[in-house]
Amino acid sequence: MACLDYARSGDTIVVYRLDRIAGSTGHLIEVVNDLGERGLNLRSLTEPEIDTTTPMGRALYGMVAVFAQLRVDTIRQNTRDGLARARAEGRVGGRPTVITPERIAEALRMREDGKKPGAIATTLGVGRSSVLRAFERVDEEARIALDPLAGAA
Repeated sequence: MACLDYARSGDTIVVYRLDRIAGSTGHLIEVVNDLGERGLNLRSLTEPEIDTTTPMGRALYGMVAVFAQLRVDTIRQNTRDGLARARAEGRVGGRPTVITPERIAEALRMREDGKKPGAIATTLGVGRSSVLRAFERVDEEARIALDPLAGAA
């Protein structure tokens, strides 16, 4: 909003409709919070209940913000629950790994020969981070094999 370059603390930003300044409730809350931090008020011409210059308008905005946050938190919790249920059923999300057991064995041989992870990745045709993650996994499994109690922490 170009008008923000000219607005000063105490000014009121007047909009025709709230969807003119924000595409979603979450974005609207961010915008209004930003305006509030700058000492600016917001008033909507078509939604008269949204007028942060009045006590009732601030209260109604606060209620809208609470419900919007509840919606975000509910979506987040539902996502976590769904992922946990999928894992419990043996489904794993994400892309399949490019590091096959054969590639891991070859990478370990190359590491023993003193090659650096970047060179190993280039040789195997995978990303350096994939090689590093595979090494971390193998090293952790070896550490747990040597000290089974280490994996309990």
